Amino acid sequence: MKSIKNKTLKKWILVFLLVLLVAFIPTPYYLYQPGPIEDLQPKVSVTDGYSYEDGSFSLTTVLSVKALNPYLLAYGLFAPHTDIVKEEEVKGNLTDREYSILLDFMMKDSQQNALVSAFKSADEQVEIDYHGIFVQSILPDSPAKSILEIGDTITKMDGMKMKDVSSFISYIEDNKQEGDTITLTIKRDNEKEFNKTVNLMLLDQETGKVGIGIVPEEDFTATISRDVTFKSDDIGGPSAGLMFSLEIYNQLTPDNLTKGYKIAGTGTIDHDGNVGQIGGIRHKITAAVKEGADIFFTPKDLQPIDQNEHDVIEEVKEQGYEIKVVPVATLDEAIDYLKNLKKI
Repeated sequence: MKSIKNKTLKKWILVFLLVLLVAFIPTPYYLYQPGPIEDLQPKVSVTDGYSYEDGSFSLTTVLSVKALNPYLLAYGLFAPHTDIVKEEEVKGNLTDREYSILLDFMMKDSQQNALVSAFKSADEQVEIDYHGIFVQSILPDSPAKSILEIGDTITKMDGMKMKDVSSFISYIEDNKQEGDTITLTIKRDNEKEFNKTVNLMLLDQETGKVGIGIVPEEDFTATISRDVTFKSDDIGGPSAGLMFSLEIYNQLTPDNLTKGYKIAGTGTIDHDGNVGQIGGIRHKITAAVKEGADIFFTPKDLQPIDQNEHDVIEEVKEQGYEIKVVPVATLDEAIDYLKNLKKI
């Protein structure tokens, strides 16, 4: 009898150890789900601005969870509104550090673009101080792969100060050809600048276009007529640009645009107030509906590859959501819509 009990105990111990072992087996997947929506008034403050709102502007988020073990992955198979995404689709070939640097830059860039576009729309003074060209990604076969890092800022090329992306591209196109080299002045981790010479690569066989082999972004700050404070350290990525712009504009102008509505949305923004496409739009409309939003701003589909407007409208129809979807191509389109909205 004692022997049987010992065998049973050993069996359960073995089962427990196997269950425990499985919990430590990593998987190369992420779970994407609707995240919370964030009221922007506590996160954005304009000095001497109009702070009263009888409604609210909120950004929408996607909850990204690493499936650390098969149990979490199995949960993702059955959880509603959950996508299972391969790790390389999320981060590409970036390291965790590079991915974190990129998300931080994209949020900073989103905030600066929001400042410029909102202040312009409100006819407030704003200037742009360019710091150089931010290295967002590097092509795998780029000769600069061993020299540049994600997060570097190229401040000069051949001694010429770099400003916006268009001047960066035009300098190479106007002055360089295949086989040439270029001297880059690089700033890394806010430390002292250093120079490196890089061979240019052929980017397009038909046109003979050459380049460094990177995806460039503008590194800049906005000099504005009033101070604006952001409290958004827990948010990453560029998709809050439109909603940041609306909140800033609302605090800059006396007319309260919210008019009692709970307004959510998403979309990137640039200097000129153009709204761009984002990822995870279906999760974001679901998040907005779950938290009782009345209106949802989505980027308008303008190009054949654009999908945000289509996906939002389709999701609302399929799920039977009750929410007003407003596609916009620019910040001014969103402002005009709200100005013509009847107050609750």
